[in-house]
Amino acid sequence: MKLTGAEIIWECLIREGVDVVFGYPGGAILPTYDAMTKYPQIHHVLTRHEQGATHMADGYARASGKVGVAIATSGPGATNMVTGIATAMMDSSPIVCITGQVGSRALGTDAFQETDVTGVTLPVTKHNYLVTKTADIARVIREAFYIAKSGRPGPVLVDITKDAQQLTAEFDWEAAAPKLPGYRPNLRALPTEYERALELINSAKRPVILAGQGIKLSGATAQVLELADTARIPIAVTLLGLGVVPASSPFNLGMMGMHGEAWVNQAIQQADLLIALGMRFDDRVTGNLKTYAPHAKKIHVEIDPSEVNKNVHVDVPLIGDLREVLEELLPKVRTSDRGEWWAKIAEMKGDSAVRDIQALPDNGHLYAAHVINDLWRATKDRDTIVVTDVGQHQMWEAQYYRHEKPRSLITSGGLGTMGFALPAAIGAKFACPEKDVWVVVGDGGFQMTSCELATAEQEGIKVNVAIINNAFLGMVRQWQEFFYEKRYAATPMTGPDFVKLAEAYRLNGLRCDKRAEVNSTVKAVLADKRTTVVDFVVEQEDAVFPMVPAGADLDAMIRRPKREILAESGADKEWQMPNGESAAVSELTLTGGPSKAASVPAAKRKPAPSLKKKSAETSKKSSRPVVAKATKAGKRR
Repeated sequence: MKLTGAEIIWECLIREGVDVVFGYPGGAILPTYDAMTKYPQIHHVLTRHEQGATHMADGYARASGKVGVAIATSGPGATNMVTGIATAMMDSSPIVCITGQVGSRALGTDAFQETDVTGVTLPVTKHNYLVTKTADIARVIREAFYIAKSGRPGPVLVDITKDAQQLTAEFDWEAAAPKLPGYRPNLRALPTEYERALELINSAKRPVILAGQGIKLSGATAQVLELADTARIPIAVTLLGLGVVPASSPFNLGMMGMHGEAWVNQAIQQADLLIALGMRFDDRVTGNLKTYAPHAKKIHVEIDPSEVNKNVHVDVPLIGDLREVLEELLPKVRTSDRGEWWAKIAEMKGDSAVRDIQALPDNGHLYAAHVINDLWRATKDRDTIVVTDVGQHQMWEAQYYRHEKPRSLITSGGLGTMGFALPAAIGAKFACPEKDVWVVVGDGGFQMTSCELATAEQEGIKVNVAIINNAFLGMVRQWQEFFYEKRYAATPMTGPDFVKLAEAYRLNGLRCDKRAEVNSTVKAVLADKRTTVVDFVVEQEDAVFPMVPAGADLDAMIRRPKREILAESGADKEWQMPNGESAAVSELTLTGGPSKAASVPAAKRKPAPSLKKKSAETSKKSSRPVVAKATKAGKRR
């Protein structure tokens, strides 16, 4: 049948299984928007910014495992999408972005709202297209979806000229099937490489599995747990890998890297074998490459050959789909005890436990870690997706919210995009309307895309927004505190009254500045049917511990001071080990934990930055006028 190019776009989207698209109209994409009225089976979400549209498509893709779709016009509409496209590229998220372009005869003339968006996005897309002929639209869109979701997923941009949308052509879905002879996303490892990998796994004394989000993308959680159980191998998890194995699993050590748990990084540095599964040895994971895991052989299972040996030289690469590779390996992996290795790890855990801020009793101050931990406790029995922004709150969420399922955490890991959380959460809610969706965001990042509250209100959806408000660009401030002698240049930040801002969008707004009220506040949010914004007013100069300074050795961590107050509070915990044994913190401290800290005279201990007091006046005001005055006067707070 003969259709316009605009109609062909919608016909293709329907056949690709698309039920929602996120976009913002404009002149060059107007034929496509006009044709949209004929296709009510696809819901269009009008965003407030094209960047928001790409983040929503990204959040939809990460929550559902399907391809997300964003639409925008030419010129500024298309360039506004670049941040969202780059975010999806860095985190291997499958989205297809469709942009309108000026008419084909006007290309290259600097016509109104013309930008070479395929040139602009070339480095941040898996592939992109400029379509000038109507007859090519169906084939290109089919290829775009195939490329986006096959192999290592990623974003694809399709730029279509206005005349190509307006003219007609024969639409034949079957004839437009992808034919990409040069694209080989389904590579397989060689038998000799399997043999070498098995030899290393079966002979290792101190192995560690490094679990990345490739496990989620491949659906290989069960196979990873079987490998860990059979061979008694501990699992360290990347930021994007949180949830790929349950936090409650006795094999799950926790997050690795710059703000990972100290014992996890220590275990990696002492390992004699690293089994990297669907992760890419990011610099935030490895620290100083010259000293990274110096005693370890390395196996890297990866679907993208370009990632192998890019940052870390590996001894055995296994290229291919992660689940298929593990299913090939598992029958030949020998059972093992590795009790000595687990005992060593338990010893390292004991040392870290006495530094946990959760051991602090309520001293009248609200710490961000407390908010995250209490949020987890209040929502752990519900089916919840948490979407974070980027900064200190992101790391606290990773440390104190215990994710049990894949796709329960959505965050910008690679690009570190502030402003990601709220629009990505809206996309996640469209993907999973039956789930609770929480946004955990700093006051800085929230102000970058808070306009999307209007999108949530217009669509009548409910996302729960927890602003971790410390009146700072918190992570930058932390770096200034640690490495720039507390010169807080351009990091103190005032904001609007977030409660009134929510109300201005006809949404619900709450404020909480006491630890004892976090739980009741979360319950009030869950009881309200509207999108609710909570302004959690937290300590201003708290820091994320541990921290590996950029470029430092992985185990050269800045750590939270040990606290004898743990013993005073009567708090105790038990660490469950895979061999069924358990050890209480009080027992583990015999290895050198809090007993040593308690023996150091109080006067000689360095106070934790998080314990600095602020005035009662400041703590009760959401807009932090004291900060504003100090900034204007050129003074450090």
